[in-house]
Amino acid sequence: MWTKCNKFLGATTMLVALCWTVSSAAVDLREGTNYKRLQNPQPVETGDKVEVIEFFSYGCPHCAHFEPILNPWVKKLPADVQFRRVPAMFQPGWTELARVYYTLDIMGQGEKLSPAVFDAVHKETVNLKQDTVFFDWAAKHGLERQKVADIYSSFAVNSKLSRAKSQAQSYHLEGVPGMVVDGRYFVDGAMAGGYPQWMEIADALIAKSRQERAPKKS
Repeated sequence: MWTKCNKFLGATTMLVALCWTVSSAAVDLREGTNYKRLQNPQPVETGDKVEVIEFFSYGCPHCAHFEPILNPWVKKLPADVQFRRVPAMFQPGWTELARVYYTLDIMGQGEKLSPAVFDAVHKETVNLKQDTVFFDWAAKHGLERQKVADIYSSFAVNSKLSRAKSQAQSYHLEGVPGMVVDGRYFVDGAMAGGYPQWMEIADALIAKSRQERAPKKS
């Protein structure tokens, strides 16, 4: 059964250790085994670029452990690939954490401060689900507290939350972290068999999507 936060093989700490030892040999894509093709592909928001979406939550411990593996991969993505995060709101409190993400994202601090948010939630037990606690935390990280508070409750953030919920429903998302490549392929840690394999599969799906986007030769 899904618990709205994917359970990977073995202990999470073991998986993190494996990330540094597994070979980076080319992956053999197997549809239905290490990824699935979505029955109802969704339009992408990235135009000519291959879109990669990570569905996540700051409240998910597996997402927190995935973060240090994902970040270096994202930084090395080619120019024709665009990565986006979409927060999931499955559990109580996750909507507030999604609001935290979009507040930081609008302020241009999402990627910079996301690791610190994960640490605050999972290592320091800071209750960022409470708005005033988040405002104080953001101020300690160099942001203007009142501006953070204004954006937190803004129409822009509310619109992004609504869009995120709609996307999760469109993709029939059941757990996080999960990744959608170019609106048509889905992979998560359970399907991939671990974090390093996940990155290899994602790379292969990006290449597959790029090839499928290429003009057909007559």
